Amino acid sequence: MIYLDNSATTPLHPKVKEAIIQAVDLFGNPSSMHTVGRQMRAMVEQNRRDIADFFHCSPDEIIFTAGASEANNTVLKSGATCCAFCSESHGHIITSNIEHPSVLNTLKCLEHQHIDVTRVKVRKNGIIDPADIEAAIRPDTIMISVMYVNNEIGTIQPIKEIAEIARKHGIPMHTDAVQAVGKIPIDLRELPVDYLSMSGHKIYAPKGIGVLFKRNSAKKICPLITGGHQEKSMRAGTENTLGILALGEAVRQAKLEMTENELRIGALRDRLERGIVERLDHVSVNGDRRARTYNITNISFENIEGESILLRLDMHGIAVSTGSACSTGSLEPSYVITALSTDPAIAHSSIRFSLGRETTEEDIDKTLDAVVETVTFLRKMSPIV
Repeated sequence: MIYLDNSATTPLHPKVKEAIIQAVDLFGNPSSMHTVGRQMRAMVEQNRRDIADFFHCSPDEIIFTAGASEANNTVLKSGATCCAFCSESHGHIITSNIEHPSVLNTLKCLEHQHIDVTRVKVRKNGIIDPADIEAAIRPDTIMISVMYVNNEIGTIQPIKEIAEIARKHGIPMHTDAVQAVGKIPIDLRELPVDYLSMSGHKIYAPKGIGVLFKRNSAKKICPLITGGHQEKSMRAGTENTLGILALGEAVRQAKLEMTENELRIGALRDRLERGIVERLDHVSVNGDRRARTYNITNISFENIEGESILLRLDMHGIAVSTGSACSTGSLEPSYVITALSTDPAIAHSSIRFSLGRETTEEDIDKTLDAVVETVTFLRKMSPIV
């Protein structure tokens, strides 16, 4: 299998796998006061410190969650209602029209609770104009939430500029940084966001572990999950200790490998993209070609359904996607690609190739041959060519 769907999830980093194996028999509850519990608490807190060091923030600003979907829900629902059963919904939230479903669908839910939502449109290159965010601000705006990197096209949003606008107006700022972490440096001393979400399984850690960063000076949040006192009463439930230890190791490896990955994987992405454009007609790369992460390219192939390409490439042993894994099952074209073009056929024909640390030159060359064969074959069958 040639795996080019790393934006959906990543395999375990070998060092992360080692860390899990070494810790698999450590079963202590970090809240217990006996020796076994205290040992586990010490390990959890060491990994919290290492993650905080990666982001250049304080360890007590790191809240462990089950992933970014939970973190996104926590921030947005807290910003809107404080607590679903102790305060009336009110206010206005600004976001973009290409956010992850865990943001867009949460905001749809909040709209039913009488929250107004403005979805700022991205430009044709998939990037938001910060001026459009500022123009959308109202007296009752209670939060701005914009993703750092788009999961389908890899475009990097001007988060620092948007966050500075939010701070100027005294509005809390949240960013879903799932696709940014490990790809671009994030220094929370310089980036004035109040809340940031990440998931471990996008950076070679297991599924089921993530982080919500909450700046100490930011507005108090209400826990989405209530119960015990874990995570300073901001996220109840016994900690996912193996997940936390694995995430800590994944972050340490990301810190070591980020520069090398950018150079090597970026060159492979360019090789794939260049080969497709040179060997096939009527193809287009979606999104900005410069302000994007090094590992994603999203390409539309005219006159072919993206799902047909995906399935035929899968027969070649190559894993790609037609968009966000969290949108799979919908017959609608990618809403992200639709936001970039007035031609719905472009969205229907798009394929996302997302490379990872295990991708090789041989993988890319085999993929190029398979894509050319697949597109040529499917276009011969297409009634509109």
